[in-house]
Amino acid sequence: MSGPPPSSVRTEDDAEIVAQSLEQSELFALLYDRYAPDIHRYAARRLGDAAADDITADTFLVAFRIRSRYDRTRTNARPWLYGIAGNLIGKQRRAEVRALRALARTGRDPLAGSGGAFWIEDADSRIAAQGPLAGALAALSAPDRHVLLLIAWAELTYQEVAEALDIPVGTVRSRLNRARRKVRTALGADPAFVTDVAEVA
Repeated sequence: MSGPPPSSVRTEDDAEIVAQSLEQSELFALLYDRYAPDIHRYAARRLGDAAADDITADTFLVAFRIRSRYDRTRTNARPWLYGIAGNLIGKQRRAEVRALRALARTGRDPLAGSGGAFWIEDADSRIAAQGPLAGALAALSAPDRHVLLLIAWAELTYQEVAEALDIPVGTVRSRLNRARRKVRTALGADPAFVTDVAEVA
């Protein structure tokens, strides 16, 4: 991209990169290189590869435009970027819910052909869980689904989700508990369905 960063930039500190990028905009590419694959993978699981390309590009475009407002006490920009991506995904929540409902009805992932499948279709033991799980996820409120998937699929900590969504950790916990309870209720008492969503998805 733009070559190695100046030796004065501590590349392990995302806040420093953001701060320095205000003077040397090319340094922002370091954050793209570091986090774009994760953001793309997460967006693809939710919306498919085609939409994930746009979500990823737009996430970093928005982040670059608002980087002067970045909280420099946060040395890790990952939650901030997931928060931006989440807002962009939220604007396409109807498409996400439609895909989840289609999977719930048919047991087939409509995004599988894009390479951004939610599920591993070759695993026979998981196919039976796809429809019920997708239906349960579709039935969640957008805020609850977002918290659940940031933890289950993006593997953010509670604190990171709180930072990403700009909400208290207690709110993260309550939304996650509510989402898990609703998913488990929707899946029934069968022990095969009561595992953590992160394990099934």
